Amino acid sequence: MNVFPTLSFRGKLADAADFPLVMGILNATPDSFYIGSRVQTEAEVARRANQIVEEGGRIIDIGAFSTRPGGVQVSQEEEMERLRLALKTVRREQPETLVSVDTFRPEVARMSVEEFGADLINDVSEGGITGIANVPLEEETGDYPTMFRMVARLGVPYILMSVQPTLRKMLIGFAKEVQQLHELGVKDIIIDPGYGFGKTLEQNYQLLSEAEKLTVLGLPILVGVSRKSMIYKQTGGDATTALNGTTVVHTISLMKGASILRVHDVKEAVETVELVGKMRAEGEKKREEMHCESKDKDNR
Repeated sequence: MNVFPTLSFRGKLADAADFPLVMGILNATPDSFYIGSRVQTEAEVARRANQIVEEGGRIIDIGAFSTRPGGVQVSQEEEMERLRLALKTVRREQPETLVSVDTFRPEVARMSVEEFGADLINDVSEGGITGIANVPLEEETGDYPTMFRMVARLGVPYILMSVQPTLRKMLIGFAKEVQQLHELGVKDIIIDPGYGFGKTLEQNYQLLSEAEKLTVLGLPILVGVSRKSMIYKQTGGDATTALNGTTVVHTISLMKGASILRVHDVKEAVETVELVGKMRAEGEKKREEMHCESKDKDNR
């Protein structure tokens, strides 16, 4: 089953005809795990933003805080400073392209939306459950996580990523969190199983093997596996040699219901979406032909 959702971006609906989408990664950091994604100067940001769109990316995901293991925990002020440079440049270069901001900090989300009109918030902390060190980010007050309250106030689509190690725990967590978001009035929710976050190598592949079960939630599914260690720890090498493995996992993910691929290599991901889509279209055409033939026989 493939979830082809309807989402509202800037008041415009994206529906089945628009999916699957490819989201290109733009890291305004000096230390993200894949060196090819790092950009820091205005010229580098502009070049990367234009490359993502030219290669077929529909969303630019901007991050300014590396969540890789051992990453430096920069201050909120430093994260905002990096994002202001990146967002200003991306909005100038690609004003019509959807922009996602990868942050777990509610005030960073607010700044990104209110000052630069960011279209989505991509939160890797599952609403504040965990940060890069797998510890609570803050003392929560009230019935709802601070980030949930913030995205409700901002009125933008929200990517909810799970840090749970198993599908069962993930579904339980998602059910509770999606309910909370709905209670706050958040309508456009995208779920991300969080490959590589809070999971062993074996748990990542166990999740991949049964990822189609996430479609029971009826929400769009984002998959972020691009060049991650779950690939190169299995095949050998490092992030620089993990493109082929990434494409394989992208193909499996699309077959199991992914609606959005978050990637470093946009051209290759767009081609993967196109080829899987062509296979699906021809399969559907063949099934329709067989159905018509069956009906003709019944009417004779």
